[in-house]
Amino acid sequence: MRRYGERVDPAMRYTLRPGAYVILQRGRNLLLTEQDGDRLEHPEMQLPGGGIDAGEHVIPALHREVMEETGWTMDRPVRIGAFRRFVFMPDYDLWAEKICTIYWSRPVRCLGLPTEELHTPIWVPMEHAPALLSNEGDAAFVASLL
Repeated sequence: MRRYGERVDPAMRYTLRPGAYVILQRGRNLLLTEQDGDRLEHPEMQLPGGGIDAGEHVIPALHREVMEETGWTMDRPVRIGAFRRFVFMPDYDLWAEKICTIYWSRPVRCLGLPTEELHTPIWVPMEHAPALLSNEGDAAFVASLL
């Protein structure tokens, strides 16, 4: 599995954190989310998605995360791959080994604003998305669709 992100520090203890993320495509545009947290140095453009809670199945977790971060529902997601990232997660105050499973789907309906604070849904032309995304794993998967 391909790895992105910071170099692995052999002296560091990483917490395994599986997550699911989705490329939401409508025509030649993608629905991304901009996260502007207090602990972030600057806003981050991301694929919608996030961590899978203990006992939660991946597809329901992905639908939940998309709704929380964008306010949209989506069609049935199709798995297109996965990658690993070793990163610091300031919201959890931990170093994590994130296993990021990437899906592709179409947004279906906007039911309202995101329910997760500090997330703003943004439509972006597909060809611009790789340069805007904050992590290189997300960017690589979007670029592979171009």
